[in-house]
Amino acid sequence: MRGFLPWLAVLAVVLLLSALRMRALATIVSLGWLAWCAWTWLRPTRRGPRSG
Repeated sequence: MRGFLPWLAVLAVVLLLSALRMRALATIVSLGWLAWCAWTWLRPTRRGPRSG
């Protein structure tokens, strides 16, 4: 359940902003979250220098 908390928090923020007629800000938040998720999933793993 703990892994879903950030997702639920972002969803709640986006829904709240949309309900408050701040759809442009809700779009920015959701696109930022999507970009952050894509960055963390797709970025190359950093490996240390090879020993030996």
